[in-house]
Amino acid sequence: MSEVKIAAETRSEFGKGAARRIRRDNKVPGVLYGHGSDPIHLTLPGHDLLLALRTPNVLISLDIDGESTELAIPKSVQRDPIKGFLEHVDLQLVTRGEQVTVEIPVHTTGELAPGGYLLEHVLDALPVTAEATHIPEQVSVSVEGLAAGDSVVAKDIALPSGVTLNVDEDAVVLQVLAAQAEEAPEGEETEDAEGAEG
Repeated sequence: MSEVKIAAETRSEFGKGAARRIRRDNKVPGVLYGHGSDPIHLTLPGHDLLLALRTPNVLISLDIDGESTELAIPKSVQRDPIKGFLEHVDLQLVTRGEQVTVEIPVHTTGELAPGGYLLEHVLDALPVTAEATHIPEQVSVSVEGLAAGDSVVAKDIALPSGVTLNVDEDAVVLQVLAAQAEEAPEGEETEDAEGAEG
């Protein structure tokens, strides 16, 4: 897992007005918290942060005021619902070797069995516990040949070494549904029903 270095500045101004001024400068207000320490209010460079957040659970090395370096992972990201720009980010302080609980995206490979089936992602992301500096970017699951009624549960997914499930092992992650059947012409249904009864 790659580590992204970002220069951050501590901030002492709070409230909506201060946040707007920060965003006008193409920066993002954020808070770093964890390990029982007081939260540190930060200003982060918008473009660098946006690029970093393209990687789920990215490990960020924060250079704070050029005086200290802290490791963090994103815990909560607020975006403008219309324009999509970053409004605020919460970062969790981590240390090398520390176990953290995160959600990793589920990526599917392969083709479902022929028949126009639908694949439903019951869980878009899989809750796991992993070492802070070795969080996988995603897990891959093959859906090759699956048909209606088939499902993939958490324990079926191969996890990298050192990563453990943080959800019930029988929790359904993916399931295959039959596509909505088109309504059969009248008469056919009746014949089928009669055939089944006889």
